[in-house]
Amino acid sequence: MSIRLYMDVHIHGSVTKALRERSVDILTAQEDGADELEDPPLLLRATELGCVLVTQDDDFLAIAPLFLQSGLTFNGVIYSHQQKITLRQMIEDLELIAKLSESGDLIDQVEYLPWSR
Repeated sequence: MSIRLYMDVHIHGSVTKALRERSVDILTAQEDGADELEDPPLLLRATELGCVLVTQDDDFLAIAPLFLQSGLTFNGVIYSHQQKITLRQMIEDLELIAKLSESGDLIDQVEYLPWSR
């Protein structure tokens, strides 16, 4: 039981590092060679790979509903505002979501951090 996270270029590297130390399955856009992709293709790429996109880019809050209106499915988006969450809280919340969720739990959904537990 767990999901794979796909980190947008806006996510601080220390978050990725800490989550990997906690055995969370992660791929970054940079590692995937997708760090230059525009936002909609990036969400499609994460979905192709079976990942949930983690971002702090507000644009995805508008992109996700547009996908749904167009009949496009995505594996999920986890969004946090850069100034409304600490790195520690982001790490803890993402670890919980990744480890407690199953593949398909976040399809076509946007989850906001901080996560209410």
